[in-house]
Amino acid sequence: MRKILDDFDDINKIDINKVKEMSLEELEQFSKEIRTFLIQNVSKTGGHLASNLGVVELTLSLYNVFDFNKDKLIWDVGHQSYVHKILTGRKNQFETLKQYGGLSGFPKRSESPYDHFETGHSSTSISAALGMARARDLKKENFEVVAVIGDGALTGGMALEALNDAGDRKSKMIIILNDNQMSIDPNVGGLSEYLGRLRVEPGYNRLKQDVESVLNKIPNIGKGMAKTLERIKNGIKQMVVPGMLFENMGIKYFGPIDGHDIKELSRTLKKAREIDEPVLIHVITKKGKGYSFAECNPGKFHGVGPFDCKNGEMNGGKSLSYSKAFGDSMVKIGKENKKVVAITAAMKDSTGLKEFGDKFKERLFDVGIAEQHAVTLAAGMASQGLKPVFAVYSTFLQRAYDQILHDVCIQNLPVIFAIDRAGLVGGDGETHQGVFDLSYLCQMPNMTIMAPKRANEIEYMLRWALKENSPVAIRYPRGGDNNINYTSLKDFKKGKWEVLEEDGDIVIIAVGKMINQALLVREKLLNSGIKVGIINAVFVKPLDEELLKDLCYKGKKIITLEDNILNGGFGSTVLSFVNGLNKNNKVVNLGFKDVFVPHGSVDLLFKIHGLDVDGIIQSILKVL
Repeated sequence: MRKILDDFDDINKIDINKVKEMSLEELEQFSKEIRTFLIQNVSKTGGHLASNLGVVELTLSLYNVFDFNKDKLIWDVGHQSYVHKILTGRKNQFETLKQYGGLSGFPKRSESPYDHFETGHSSTSISAALGMARARDLKKENFEVVAVIGDGALTGGMALEALNDAGDRKSKMIIILNDNQMSIDPNVGGLSEYLGRLRVEPGYNRLKQDVESVLNKIPNIGKGMAKTLERIKNGIKQMVVPGMLFENMGIKYFGPIDGHDIKELSRTLKKAREIDEPVLIHVITKKGKGYSFAECNPGKFHGVGPFDCKNGEMNGGKSLSYSKAFGDSMVKIGKENKKVVAITAAMKDSTGLKEFGDKFKERLFDVGIAEQHAVTLAAGMASQGLKPVFAVYSTFLQRAYDQILHDVCIQNLPVIFAIDRAGLVGGDGETHQGVFDLSYLCQMPNMTIMAPKRANEIEYMLRWALKENSPVAIRYPRGGDNNINYTSLKDFKKGKWEVLEEDGDIVIIAVGKMINQALLVREKLLNSGIKVGIINAVFVKPLDEELLKDLCYKGKKIITLEDNILNGGFGSTVLSFVNGLNKNNKVVNLGFKDVFVPHGSVDLLFKIHGLDVDGIIQSILKVL
C-alpha cells in the first residue's frame, strides 16, 4: 500500500501545499505515518524525539492553512522542526540527522529556503517574528507571520518582552503557544500554573463565543451601547479566567485547543488569519505523543542517542559521566553543608541535580528557562551568606553574560557556576557547542575558572570553591570520564597547575578534557624519540605565572591546548603573559579558529579542526 509520506521524497519536486489538498482522513493517516517514520529514524541517529512527536498534527494544520512559499514560520528553539523538515523535502536526509554535512537538528537558513530563521536557544521566536512582521508592514508586503513557542520557553524574559511589544504596536502576527507542560524537565513557576488554570477552563471559549454571537445578532446598536456591551463581555472573561494575561497585554487569545485535533486547529488558524492584530492560540499537546515510552518519560526522550524502538532502551556505555559525578558530589556536600543550595534553569535531570532535589527539596531552585534570573538569584543568595551553585550548560550560560559580569563579578560574590557540556557537544551544532565560555569568563575580573581532567575531581573542586569568597566557574565536558591513569587531584592552590610529565623541550599545557589528547600525543611522539612535557592547567584563570616563568627561562617551546575558540581563550592569555616576559619563547595556541563549529561527531570535528592526535602532532612538528 502506497504511503502519503512517499510523495515527500523528491526535494526537487516537492509541493509544500500538497497538504492543503488532503482530506481530514488523509491528514490523520499522514500523521501516523510521520510518527512511525520519526521513531524509526531517530532511533538510529539520535535526536529530539518527544518534542517532534508532540507537534505532528500542529505542523500539518499549519501547512493546511498557510502557504509557506510566502508566509513565514518561525520555530522557537527549533528542536521540534522535524515534521516541518519532512514537509519541505528533507525526508530522505534523515539518515544523516546531526551528522557532519548532514541534516541539522534545528532550522538552518542555509539548508532550506523554508527555514526562515535559525534557532537553537529558547524564547526567541516571538521577537524574530515580530521583526519580520514590522519589516513586512514597512515594505508594504503581504504575507502572514507565525511564531511557535513552547510554554517552557515562555518563561524566558525575552519572550515576555516581545509579547509586551507586540501588544503595544498591534502588528499583525500569529503566536502559537505549544503547551505540553514541559521544557526538558516539567515546567515550574507562576506562569506554568497560570497556563494550567487556562487548560482546565474550556468554558471560557464557549462562553466567549456565545456572548459574541448574541452581540452580533443585535441590530443597529449605537457606539455607546456597543462599548458598554464590550466592557460587560471583558468583565465576564475576567471572571471566567482570572487575569487574562494575554488579552490584557493587547493580544487576542484563542484556546485552549486540542493540539492533536487537526480539524479544530485548522478552523482556529483560519479564523486567526483574518484578524488584523496579534493573536495567540493556546494549543495543548502531549510530548512524546504516539510512542508509549516517550509519553511516559518525555524528559528521557527529549534529546536521545540511538535506541531500541521495541523497548525504548538507550544504546551506549555506562561510564561515569561528568554530570553524574557533579550530581553525586552535590548530594554528598549538601548533607554536610546546609548553606549549599542548587539552582537550575529547567534542567534538573540533565545537569545531574535530580537526587539533590529529591533529598533537599527546599534547597533546589528550578527557575524555568530563565538563565539571567538564575544568575542574579544566585547573587542575591550569596549576598546573604548562602553558597549557591548554578548548574547550567555552557551554551545557555552565554545568555546571562551581563548578569555574571554586573551582578556577580563586580560585587565579587561567591557564586559557583557548574558549567556542563563545555567544549564540543557534537550533533547539536553551532547553537549548542560550548566553545565560548573560556573567552567570555576569562575577561571578567574576580572570576576564577577551573577544569577537571577526570570526573571525580569535580567533588574536590566544589569543596575548594565553597571555601572561596569570590566567583568560581568549574567547566567540564559532555559524556563520560576520560579514565586518565593519573591520580585525581584533591587539594588545590589557587592559580597552581599540575605537572604530569616534565621531560622534553616542548611542553603542552592543556585544559580539562584536552589532557587526554595531550597524553595520547605524548605517547605517540615517544615512539618517534620525541619527548613532550604535559601540564594540566587546573586553573584556566588565574594562570600559574610562576610555572610559566620557569618554562620560559628554561627555553621551553609552549603548546596550549583547549576546546574553546582561540580568540580571548586560555591560549591567548598565556601568549599575552609570555610576550610580556620578552624571552622569545615559541608559543603555539591550539583551539578552534574564529568560526562556528557545525554539527557532527566530536571525533570528526576534532580532526577537521586539527585537534585530533595527528593534527596536534603536525602542529608540534612544525614547531620543531
